[in-house]
Amino acid sequence: MAEKEKKQDRLIIKRDGYPSKGEIVIGTVTRVLDFGAFVSLDEYENKEGLVHISEVAPGWIKDIRDYVKKGQKVVCKVLDVNPKRGHIDLSIKDVNERQRKEKVLQWKNEMKAFKWLEIAGEKVGVSREELIKVGKKLIRKFDTVYGAFEEVAFEGYEVISKLVGESLAKAMAEIAQENIKPPKVKVRGYFELRSNAPDGVERIKKALMEAYKHAKDVEMKLEYVGAPRYRIIVEAEDYKIAEKALKKITNAVLKTIKKLGGTGNFVREAA
Repeated sequence: MAEKEKKQDRLIIKRDGYPSKGEIVIGTVTRVLDFGAFVSLDEYENKEGLVHISEVAPGWIKDIRDYVKKGQKVVCKVLDVNPKRGHIDLSIKDVNERQRKEKVLQWKNEMKAFKWLEIAGEKVGVSREELIKVGKKLIRKFDTVYGAFEEVAFEGYEVISKLVGESLAKAMAEIAQENIKPPKVKVRGYFELRSNAPDGVERIKKALMEAYKHAKDVEMKLEYVGAPRYRIIVEAEDYKIAEKALKKITNAVLKTIKKLGGTGNFVREAA
């Protein structure tokens, strides 16, 4: 009972209005009837949609309860919306596996962001009611509360200070920078290295070892593709750093193979 109360007490910020036709939404099954299942939309304020039995799964369904149960989390596609009548038609079968996984991850991130907002609010003395108002503002501007935290993590608290106030913005920035790391980028290509010397393989290895000396501040992976190709993947926080490192690495490797009497060139691959 205490656990249920704790869950109910979590800060959840819901969107006003209705979802758009074609939107992928997440919800909780509230009722299962012979003709379909009613789903409460987790992201929207007091909104419930219907998944008709024909939209639960492909093919003929004998018993809908074999597919959905009360309390089950489901990812649905919005087929139609009629705000005047308050009707939302949903489909489970029209959601592919990639869309389902992306939506579940997005909602998990959003739940984390609600918790971070709550912690930031407690730190600077912002009431729960005010936090809900702030959350709705953030959703309108950044689409999700998590999106707002991402923006703050990468751009600084100033991007939201006018929207939420400086003290809350700074508290949010502190949490964002602790929890959200910038996505890394990859640049890649392959070397074509040749040596006709009796110890040619060793000379090529020696040239490739030069790559590691110049892979500072980046992650690098070298892979043998098949003679004479060797793939290189450079991963860094941004393209500028990755490109700079890749250039240093390729110059060093090609210079070394030439110095050792071999030949080489570098071919860039799409990321």
